[in-house]
Amino acid sequence: MTLHLAVALDGAGWHPAAWRTEGAHPDRLFTAGYWAELVLEAEHGLLDFVTFEDSLGLQSTRFEGPDERLDQVRGRLDAVLLASSLAPITSRIGLVPTTSTTHTEPFHVAIGIASLDHASRGRAGWRPRVSARPDEAAHFGRREFPPLDLSDPTTTRHVGSLFGEAADAVEAVRRLWDSWEDDAEIRDVATGRFIDRDRLHYIDFHGEWFSVKGPSITPRSPQGQPLVTSLAHDTLPYEFAARSSDVVYVTPHDRASAGAIVGQVRAAEAAVGRTGPALKIFADLVVFLGNNGADRKSRLDELDGTELVSDALVFTGSPDHLADLLIGWQEAGLDGYRLRPGTLPHDLTAITRDLVPALQTRAAFRREYQTADLRGRLGLTRPASRYEKVS
Repeated sequence: MTLHLAVALDGAGWHPAAWRTEGAHPDRLFTAGYWAELVLEAEHGLLDFVTFEDSLGLQSTRFEGPDERLDQVRGRLDAVLLASSLAPITSRIGLVPTTSTTHTEPFHVAIGIASLDHASRGRAGWRPRVSARPDEAAHFGRREFPPLDLSDPTTTRHVGSLFGEAADAVEAVRRLWDSWEDDAEIRDVATGRFIDRDRLHYIDFHGEWFSVKGPSITPRSPQGQPLVTSLAHDTLPYEFAARSSDVVYVTPHDRASAGAIVGQVRAAEAAVGRTGPALKIFADLVVFLGNNGADRKSRLDELDGTELVSDALVFTGSPDHLADLLIGWQEAGLDGYRLRPGTLPHDLTAITRDLVPALQTRAAFRREYQTADLRGRLGLTRPASRYEKVS
């Protein structure tokens, strides 16, 4: 059985000191050319999709807010705009930017991701995420958030509320994507009718956090519903993914925990009464590939002043070893993997030019793209608009 493979792109790589390593390009991190080269390399490797990290605050070593470090990469390009700029120069790879559901209006997100799907001709996805930090809320001045302290029940309630808001946001976005039926655009020059108003629909969404009238201003996109993905570590985010997503990224650290997490995800689907296709489950791993992977990581740890700590397993070793690990973990019920390159472009190139051939030799990965659209690549059908009249 073949597996799915995605890559998470972030700055100079997932190690905080990656920008200081040989072969890095810190002077190009905020240029379109830098990101174009990375995504074209990922497409050369036949990967399913790439994700782009984003947040509403500067990167930090602290969970609860900004730090004072000046020796790590700080700053990002807007993920949706970045993905849109890469759509015309790519042809097959999926493009999945991250946006916050906490301080971004669903209407704005809906038209941005739908526009990306049009620009890429059906290769768009979206990763919604919550923004719990008080410094991020202060950028907008609409709400005040409590300090983040995982031992304080106030933080638990606060985060729970944000996930509820996120679920409402995704639902509103999905309804907006459906608010134009597929044949709403007539474009009949002879009659002067560009659209059929009967095929545009008010969504009239009323939730605890949002009231959205609709319809969208963007016609229904090639996939109908662009792919929705989310990162989850525990019951609450598993249930959010079960309600709202098509793909969930999880973080097992061995084969046994992979199986246990798959069981928890399936239990979350049952708990929320998920209908339709089951979640596609991708495991995240941070990777330093090559026979010198461990040494490279150690040098970066020394530069950073501390050992890299991640929510995901940190793998160091050869592409062949990683290929065996991925195939072994897949037996636990995983559909694929989202790899986080420790350094860029080195570890991305090792994925596309060494890991992919190793998986192909084991008949575990494609040798060519079979479908142009991202949903189809994952075995997901194109849904009809929920507002379409059934004749």
